Amino acid sequence: MTLIAAPISAFARPRRVLAAAALAALALTGCGNDGSGGSGPGGKPDGGVGTEATATGSTREQAAFAALLDKVAQPCATATGTTGEVPTGSPGKQTLGPGESPPTGPIEPGTPTEAQLSDRDRCAGVQHEQRIIRALQAVPEPTPAKVRRTLHSLGYIDERIHGLEQDGKVTRFYLDLREKGGRLCEAGTAAGEQSDATPCVAPATGAFTVGKPPSDGT
Repeated sequence: MTLIAAPISAFARPRRVLAAAALAALALTGCGNDGSGGSGPGGKPDGGVGTEATATGSTREQAAFAALLDKVAQPCATATGTTGEVPTGSPGKQTLGPGESPPTGPIEPGTPTEAQLSDRDRCAGVQHEQRIIRALQAVPEPTPAKVRRTLHSLGYIDERIHGLEQDGKVTRFYLDLREKGGRLCEAGTAAGEQSDATPCVAPATGAFTVGKPPSDGT
């Protein structure tokens, strides 16, 4: 017990004054923790702050990616004179032969046709190809980890990178570049100087489904 040296008069206060002082001390003690298990404002647990930070980071990442898509497609509005809207009619409609039935399985990225990609998507696809190929050609012995880092450096986020896998000395991947109702995607092949990227068609809605990567002749 610590002894406090003070005049006797300091301890000779009326009981009501002592009671008020005790209540004030309790109030001050309670400010640091409201019993909810946290020490932050409103008693939020420390873990809640991390969750909010993660959500904020994800939102910023999505916003940055959307800005990237707009920037890459900037030359396309003046080059094509279009607004980027998907063509009307029956985009992606396939012609079935006699006795054939429409596919019932998941739709995988395929080779684009005039009816499936808008003018803006076709133009944007060329812009993406150029920047992707240029970056991948500078990557020696491209492993999936190296390719992912390269795509990150270009602004492409993990949520839009699919099917990243090594096939011998080649690393293949897909990029989901859908926006504003479009169906654009890119099928990429990282192989040093032989790197390539080609446009493909993604499902109009729903999840991006990756099938067998297209052959590049290697």
